[in-house]
Amino acid sequence: MWWKLLMRPQPCRLCSFRRMQPTPKYKPFLASFTCTTNRQSSEENKGTVEKLCKLSVDIRKIRRLKGWVLLEAETYVEEIANILQQLGADQTVIASILERCPEAIVCSPAAVDQERKLWQLVCKNEEELIRLIRQFPDSFFTVKDQENRKLNIRFFQELGLKNVVISRFLTTAPSIFHNPVETNKQMIRILQESYLNLGGSEANMKVWLLKLLSQNPFILLKSPAVIKEILECLQEQGFTNFEVLQLLSKLKGFLFQLCPRSIQDSISFSKAVLECTAGDLKQLVVKCPALLYYSVAVLEERIRGLLKEGISTAQIKEAPMVLELTPQIVQYRIRKLNSLGYRIKDGQLANLSGTKKDFEANFGKMQATKGRPLFNPVAPLNVKE
Repeated sequence: MWWKLLMRPQPCRLCSFRRMQPTPKYKPFLASFTCTTNRQSSEENKGTVEKLCKLSVDIRKIRRLKGWVLLEAETYVEEIANILQQLGADQTVIASILERCPEAIVCSPAAVDQERKLWQLVCKNEEELIRLIRQFPDSFFTVKDQENRKLNIRFFQELGLKNVVISRFLTTAPSIFHNPVETNKQMIRILQESYLNLGGSEANMKVWLLKLLSQNPFILLKSPAVIKEILECLQEQGFTNFEVLQLLSKLKGFLFQLCPRSIQDSISFSKAVLECTAGDLKQLVVKCPALLYYSVAVLEERIRGLLKEGISTAQIKEAPMVLELTPQIVQYRIRKLNSLGYRIKDGQLANLSGTKKDFEANFGKMQATKGRPLFNPVAPLNVKE
């Protein structure tokens, strides 16, 4: 069927030099990471191996995963270990970090020290810093573009993002710090203008923007053209500015991960399968943005799973949030409700929807009423979450 189009796969972020094989053509790229090695032997550096062994580092792991590090003529095992020790890391932690990120030993100690100062701009103390390094050593030892990243940190702080959020960006979304700071500023201006043009208020804009960035910082990697294209696509589908603003507030930056083609396909598919008018579908989408966010293939699988359980399209339209659940979760929850004598196909899907925590709390309330009538065909049970 035409609607079995899959969403375009999300492009993965470029791997850093630590994933490269030890061949000469990568030498210029390695140099950009402020690593000062300029010669590589065909044999392991015995001095490096001995120093790592003294730190109780498992050399076999390094040989298996990133053996090229051991071939480097110049390394800084002791210097990097001392920096980590000064931050409060014991020998076990140091060994763990070097086993997971052996590239650390070919980074200039001066560059690593600068990286430490950079991260301390958002870490409240050294204990927090070493905890982050232990969890995300690859992010910490990517010691390039430090001045630009520092400017971006200052910009995010001025924007109002909390340091704990910025530190999370450093570990899980480091690519946004490699954008020129002016590029990030321009993107923020585009987002602010879009929010205001859709009818958002100046008073709420800052809170909206900070939530958007906190939930999906990768929006900063998009281009202004993509933002404009998605918003125009939604308006062409008949959504008013107010409705687009509602979608933007619910989906945050994830809305801009979509493409116009996938939005059009999802809307056409949902409209046909749920047998509703364009106006009704818009209301369903506003209530359940998953109708836009999920691909046609996913929506088809989930709707088919619900229909197999005896649930009608009318029930789905009354509680479209059920489409956020996978078929496996739906089956599990229906079995649990059936154990209490509750027939979901004759009741309301509100008892099926929600997060795991919501469902379990709701189920506990229903369980507490066991022994009393749970379902009246005339007046279905409606347990508030």
